[in-house]
Amino acid sequence: MLFLGGVLVIAAVGWWQRDAFNFLNTSDAPEERTNSPVFQNVMNTLETQISPHPATIAGMRQTELGETELAIEQVYSENTAYTSYRASYQSEGNTIYGLLTVPKSARPENGYPAIIFLHGYIPPDQYVTTERYVSYVDSLARADYVVFKIDYRGHGESEGEPSGAYHSPGYVFDTLYAAKALEQDDRVNAQAIGLWGHSMSGNITLRSAAVNQQFPAAVIWAGAGFTYRDLEKYRISDSSFVRSRKTEQEILERAQSLREQFGQYSENTAFWEQMDPTNYLGGVETAFQLHHAENDSVVNPGYSRDLAKIFEDEGVEHELYLYSTGGHDIEGQSFNTAMQRTIQFFDTYLK
Repeated sequence: MLFLGGVLVIAAVGWWQRDAFNFLNTSDAPEERTNSPVFQNVMNTLETQISPHPATIAGMRQTELGETELAIEQVYSENTAYTSYRASYQSEGNTIYGLLTVPKSARPENGYPAIIFLHGYIPPDQYVTTERYVSYVDSLARADYVVFKIDYRGHGESEGEPSGAYHSPGYVFDTLYAAKALEQDDRVNAQAIGLWGHSMSGNITLRSAAVNQQFPAAVIWAGAGFTYRDLEKYRISDSSFVRSRKTEQEILERAQSLREQFGQYSENTAFWEQMDPTNYLGGVETAFQLHHAENDSVVNPGYSRDLAKIFEDEGVEHELYLYSTGGHDIEGQSFNTAMQRTIQFFDTYLK
């Protein structure tokens, strides 16, 4: 038993994690309770006494990554600027595939800087490694970056079950294992690995940076779902795909399971606060660059505006660029401008 500020805290075996988090559910509590030193001491003690849920930022930070390495499966394509390979690595026991693009320019002394390219939502059963984002990868590779566009678990030929972005750690671990695999590749500068994320993967990019803390730079285009508050406020309106009912149902069931265990989202509930990456920006060394088109009909640009405000309040280095046109994929002239800014940003932090 522990006594903190006059409050008895039982840390005995048998006190279930769910009960502890329910104790901390303060959705109906007055603000002064949640801000009190006693409450904060209790909360901090519970976090040390009880293993955090594995889906939370705290839980992922405590998870030690296993061994992995990059394996070249075959050459996919080649031109005068770069060679693209079908490559794989291990992530939590799953073989994850992706498109690895390596420049043909002279290799820098410490290796090429690298970018882990995180695609937006595509129904897993419709996803093809070499389709979509061709011009994005091409632009980055021609700027002398190794680009690794990974196929999340359950996408393409990657093993495992697709788990969705907002309520599961799966895609974050696929990202972190990709970084670990690149770090061990002698073509890559292990100290110069950045992240690029689109749409759904804005969330994955931010959570990966919150867990790893040492990615030098991350660029997010049309990002969504940075906080659960914003997800409730803006939602996502994507009618561009025929979604798999089976996959969608499984992802929704994962989210519902968390709600049944910990209650509906509330800013004053410890579990949901531990899920929110914006609560873990202290110590994060990543510089962020955000891009969003005002006419994005899928992801509200409010997501990026709100995140930039959080970054400003938290002292996180960042840039925000808004475009009058371009849509969800930031196409046309806006693409050219956004990609030029993206490359300049990566050049600043990775070269």
